[in-house]
Amino acid sequence: MKHRFNLAVILLLLSCSGAPRAQAVISVDPAAVRGPVKAMNAANNGPTDNTMEGYKALRVPYARTHDTPLGTEYGGHCIDINQVFPDWNANVNSPKSYDFTNSDVVLQDILKAGAKPFYRLGQSIEHQTQKYGIYPPRDYKKWAKICEHIIRHYNEGWADGYQMGIDYWEIWNEPDLDQPDDRWKTDPRTWAGTMEQFHELYAITAKHLKKCFPNLKIGGPAFANPRKYGPAFLDYVKEKDVPLDFFSHHMYHYKPARIVEDVRIIRKMLDEKGFGKTESILNEWNYNRGWDKAADFYGRKMRPTVKGAAFVGAVMCACQSEPLDMLMYYDLRPNTIWCGPWASHLYDIRPPYWPLYYWAELADYGTQVASTCDTDDIYTSAALSKDGKLRLMVVNYHKDDSYDTPCDITLNLPDGWLVTGIRLTDSQGMDRRPDVTDVLTLEANAVVLFEMEKIQR
Repeated sequence: MKHRFNLAVILLLLSCSGAPRAQAVISVDPAAVRGPVKAMNAANNGPTDNTMEGYKALRVPYARTHDTPLGTEYGGHCIDINQVFPDWNANVNSPKSYDFTNSDVVLQDILKAGAKPFYRLGQSIEHQTQKYGIYPPRDYKKWAKICEHIIRHYNEGWADGYQMGIDYWEIWNEPDLDQPDDRWKTDPRTWAGTMEQFHELYAITAKHLKKCFPNLKIGGPAFANPRKYGPAFLDYVKEKDVPLDFFSHHMYHYKPARIVEDVRIIRKMLDEKGFGKTESILNEWNYNRGWDKAADFYGRKMRPTVKGAAFVGAVMCACQSEPLDMLMYYDLRPNTIWCGPWASHLYDIRPPYWPLYYWAELADYGTQVASTCDTDDIYTSAALSKDGKLRLMVVNYHKDDSYDTPCDITLNLPDGWLVTGIRLTDSQGMDRRPDVTDVLTLEANAVVLFEMEKIQR
C-alpha cells in the first residue's frame, strides 16, 4: 500500500494566501530498478588552481580535453596536435619531436580532481583571422602516428610519460561546423576541408589506433550537425570497416525536449546503420536561445542563473532515461561565457554548480529506480543505494521567462518511506537546507534533492 507524503518548504514569500499555484504529484518506486545512474554529469575541461576543491566535490566522471587552456583563460591551447607536435617535419618516432609539458599539467590536474580524461585528438576552434591547426594534415598516416605516440605517452609511459589508463580517444571536433554555405573555404573555424577529406582522415587514424590499442575506445567526431552529416559519415565508416566505439555529437538549446529528440534520433540512426554497440555521447551541450547576436547575449545572461541551473538539472534528468551513454557539459573553464558553475575571475560558486553536485549524489547511490510526475516541466530522477536509502532529484524548469507560477509538489511514496532531508537551489539561495514540513512549493525554476529512508516499524 502506498501513502501520499506532503512536505513543506516555503520557498516563496507569497503575500497573498490565494496566489495561484500549479499542482504536481511525483511517484517513486524503489522496487522498480531502471539500471545504473549514468554519467550525465561529465564535462568539458578540468579544474584550475582556483576551482580545484569545488571541482573535486562535483565528482566529475570524465573531463573532455577540448578548447583546453593552461590556466583559466580561453586561449593558449595545450592539448592540440600542433602544440604537442609543433614541427610537422620532425621525426614522428622521436620523443624529442613532442612537447608534452603543458598537456601533462592539464591531465595531471584532471586526475587530481578525481576525473578521468576524455582526450580529444585534434584542434580547438579557431575564431581568429589567421588559422593554424584546422587544415587537413599533409599526411594522414603521419598524423595517425602522432596520435599513437600521444596515447603511448599517457598510457604506456613513452617519452617519460605516464600510466593514466585513458579509455576514450576522440578524433577531431566538429568537422562539419563550416560545411553549410561552404564557409570552410573562406572562414573556417574547425575543419578547413571537405567532409570527404575528413572521412578519410578519420578512417586512417581510427584503424591505426585500434590496431595499436585494441582495448581502447576510439571514436568521434563530435558533430555539430549530427542529423545532417552523421548518416554519410556512418555509411563511409561501415563501408570501409572502420572502428567506431563511440559516436559523439553536440546540441545547444533551451528546450530539454529538443535535446531528447536529438538523442532519440541519433540512437535510431546508429542502430539502423548497423552501429548498435556504438556508444552515443552528447559531449557538448548548454543553454542557448540561438546563434544570432541578441539570442546569444540572452543565453550568456541566463547560463549562470537559477534558470540556467534548472535547465542543467532538467536535461540531466531527462537524458538519464533516454538512449544516451554520457552527457558532457560545456564548459567548466572559468572566465568563459559557457561556464555556469563559477563566476568569472572571482571563482564564486553560482547556481548551475548545484545540479551537477546533486547528480553526483545520485551517482554515489548508483542504481536508478522509477520516478514519474503527472505534470509537464517537472523533471525527476531517483537513485537507490546499496544499503537501501533513496535520493530524488526534482527540477522545475520553464523556458518561458514570463512564467512565474509556483508549483505545489506532492510525493507519492511506498508505505514506510519518509523524507529525511532536503537540499534546494532557487532564487532565494543556493543549496539551502529547509525543514521538512507539510507542503513543498517550488518556484518556476528550482532544483531540489530529497534524502529518503524507509522507517522500520
